[in-house]
Formats: sequence, C-alpha cells, structure tokens
Amino acid sequence: MSDTLQPANLSIDTLLDGDEPDDFGERFTVEESGEGQRLDRWLAGLMNETASRESIQTWIDKGLVTINGQMAKKSSTRLEAGHLVVVTVPPIDAMTLAAEAIPLTVVYEDEYLLVVHKPAGMLTHPAGSEVTGTLVNALLHHCQQQLSSENGPIRPGIVHRLDRDTTGLLMVAKTNAVHRALSEQLQARTAKRQYMAITDGVPPHPSGMITAPIGRNPDKRDTMMVEGRGREAITHWEVLETLGDRVAKVHFRLETGRTHQIRVHAAYRKFPIFGDPIYGRGLERSWRIETHGQCLQAVTLQFVHPISQKSMIFSEPMDPRIASVWEQLSLRFNG
Repeated sequence: MSDTLQPANLSIDTLLDGDEPDDFGERFTVEESGEGQRLDRWLAGLMNETASRESIQTWIDKGLVTINGQMAKKSSTRLEAGHLVVVTVPPIDAMTLAAEAIPLTVVYEDEYLLVVHKPAGMLTHPAGSEVTGTLVNALLHHCQQQLSSENGPIRPGIVHRLDRDTTGLLMVAKTNAVHRALSEQLQARTAKRQYMAITDGVPPHPSGMITAPIGRNPDKRDTMMVEGRGREAITHWEVLETLGDRVAKVHFRLETGRTHQIRVHAAYRKFPIFGDPIYGRGLERSWRIETHGQCLQAVTLQFVHPISQKSMIFSEPMDPRIASVWEQLSLRFNG
C-alpha cells in the first residue's frame, strides 16, 4: 500500500479526537473553583472521558501525580488555587486492546479509509477502565490491526469521535498519512458534518446560526457551557418539521467542533436536544418516553478522499431509535 502523502503541518491537538481537539492533557492548573477539592475527585472531573476515579487513585498511589513538582502522597490531598498538577498517564500497550468480533456497520471501505456507523451506547474508543466493547475494538477485528497510529495506541484509526449516546457516521483512517490529511480537512473546515436531532423546544426562525464560545463549566468540570473566555464555536441550524410549539426535528451543521458543541448550543438557545441527560430539560421523563440517550445523529459526512481526491458524500436515514421517539411524539400531538 502506498503511503506517500507528506505530513500536514498540524499541531498535536489537531490530531487528538478529530473534530474536537482533546481537552485533556497531562498538565492542569487549579482554578478558584477547585480550591479545597480532593485531588482524585478534581482530576476525575477533568479526565472523566479518559480515566476513572479508581484509575486516578491508582496513579496517585504509584507516584504518577505531582503537585507543584512534588509527588502527591494521598488521593485526599486538598487543592489550592494556582496549584500545577501533572499526571503521567501510564501508556496502554496496543496489544492489550482486544480485537473483538462486534457487529460493525461499514458504509464505505477501501485500502485507505472507512466510513462506519456508530450506534448509540458505544464508546468511540477505550476510556478509563472501559477497554472492551468500543468501536475501536470492533475496528481492530474488522481491519486486522491495519489502522493508523496517529492518535496513539488507544485510538487507532480514530480521526474524530461521537459521544457515547450519539449515533451516526464516522471517518476512520487506515494509514497515518490519510489520517493527517483527514484531520487537516477538519481543521480547515472543508470536511462537512451534518447532524439531525429532535429538540425540546422549537427554534425561533426556520434557520439560523449560533456563534457562542464554549468552555468547560467551572462548577461541573465534566460538562461544557457557553463561556466568554471559551473557544470559538459556530453551529448552523435548520428546522425540518415541528410538532406544536414544543418539539422539532432540526438539522445542525458544524463549522467548528467543540466538545458537546451542538448539545451546548441548542440548550443555550432554549431548544435542547430531546433526551439529553446533561443539558436537557427532562421532558422525556415527564412524558414517559424512553430515548436511551440524546436524540442526536450524525447523518451526513462530506470530505475529499486524500488519495483519489474525489469528493465523498455519505448520508444515512434517521436511526430507528430516534425515529421511534419521533413517532411517539407525533402520536402525542396528532392523536
């Protein structure tokens, strides 16, 4: 297989978790909101998608966490604002990740890349103590270990990710050069991603754009929020259908890719994603509708194939899980 593309001039952040550069690093500065918190609990809030609290406690016990250059002695150490906490995450040997014969929906595949459908409830890649049952485990089996290593041993092939309960289309790279080229398209915003969602609330206009910076919530570090000092975030939306004045079917198009961007922006504009356990209003509980997570799906991917230079466009219909929710809502409103 030829792998002759030249490395793109990208920062390492661009290559971590694709459309959202990884928010978690090894160095953390304690803000005022962290004053007085336990070390293990504070780190668990920051690293919730990559490490469990139990893993962090083990790292502290093994001397892998320092505070202002001094080895942390106890998980219960109380933090002060301004402390610099450094975590040396022990590497996971790629061979410890099992190639599992998990059913995998492949939308497109050639010798350089794949487009796959990720179901709701599945992690994109191993995180913390969850090292089996992820999309990566399925890909290792399907591709017989032939995946890019650009994102490290626990994210082979993963160019961008979807939240656990978000379903839809994902690009996967088999070679490092193709991975870099796809990451560059995401960074340059030439790769297009469109999502479909059911919203709790109807947008005020048929279409529009949300431009609001997103940063981490200082009071709940495992969530995001619109925050003046956050990173630029731009989301386009278009209303497809409404049921009364309470719920709608909406297309979203990402211009940037921040953690939880659509979910945060939709909630900020008062039409949160239906069934969202973090940013939603709980209407599904009041109406006793089982959603199994937020009703959000990546329905369209568009990018240029790094080798053939052909424009690639992939779309999929509404996921049966979300279609069932919409049907229940339609019966409620239309009898």
